Amino acid sequence: MTKGPRSVRKEMREKRKVEELGVKEPRIGREVSYAKDYERKSRYSKDARFEKEPRSVREPSARSKGFKKVDEIVQEAPIREDLIVGRNSVIEALKSDRTIECLYLANGDTEGSVKVILGLAKEKRIVIKEVDRKKLDSMCPEGTHQGVIAIVTPFKYSEVNDMLEFAKKKGEAPFIIILDEIEDPHNLGSIIRTAELCGAHGIIIPKRRNVGITPTVYKCAVGAIEHMKIAKVTNINATIDILKEQGVWIYGADIEGNEFSYEVDFNGPCAIVVGSEGRGISKLTVKKCDKLVKIPMAGKINSLNASVAGGIMMYEVLKGRLVK
Repeated sequence: MTKGPRSVRKEMREKRKVEELGVKEPRIGREVSYAKDYERKSRYSKDARFEKEPRSVREPSARSKGFKKVDEIVQEAPIREDLIVGRNSVIEALKSDRTIECLYLANGDTEGSVKVILGLAKEKRIVIKEVDRKKLDSMCPEGTHQGVIAIVTPFKYSEVNDMLEFAKKKGEAPFIIILDEIEDPHNLGSIIRTAELCGAHGIIIPKRRNVGITPTVYKCAVGAIEHMKIAKVTNINATIDILKEQGVWIYGADIEGNEFSYEVDFNGPCAIVVGSEGRGISKLTVKKCDKLVKIPMAGKINSLNASVAGGIMMYEVLKGRLVK
């Protein structure tokens, strides 16, 4: 029986493989390649060869490139600034002039301070929606909503001039807090709360590398945000120059300070600079400060939490102004 043209071409290809690559003749019915050291000819060149790479170092396929890891997706998720969570924070928002678009309450939760929230919401004719707690958990992944979430218009930041005008209207020397790259929302919330209690006229934060007004900040501030002017600026150092032109003295809370906090007279116009949790105040901002002030410490640990350090400095300002 004579072989057909297809069979002849197939045999010729197999012989060529044996001659060029040292491939063993395949078994009948199976097309198996035993290329030595995982090398084989490129279909575009007779001499070109490539070695089969291990699975771990292969480049991702076109299909897999379109997918991202779960961690990357979580990191890229935008932080919402239109939520107020927690009962006390929502009550303060309802008492203020803040525009509340909708109020979410957990089903069956009508005891305690929730009654106050319902009464204030009905007075202002705000839409109230009773939903399952799972819905609230999905809106606030931290799970600290206490069964109440308010949807509001995004926080309206103030200008630095608004703070100076506010101090002038009250007949007081300006007292401003400058935060240098505070990234922890709990620290920012605590600082806002303390600043409001100490009578600060405003807080300045940078647009980059600083947490904004998030639901966690609202929760930690316990409603103080509604009574505090907060400015978000592009350049902290340029803003410090503007404050200096207005006669404001800049005091930096730094361990390398020459004077202790209780030795400084804060009665005049002043701004307190509080550095980030790990790096402290940046080098350029340190140079912009008129005076570096240190907090007395007697223990073995030589650093304080940013919100604690800021709170101590703010109370020194308050104490000096009350004693005056």
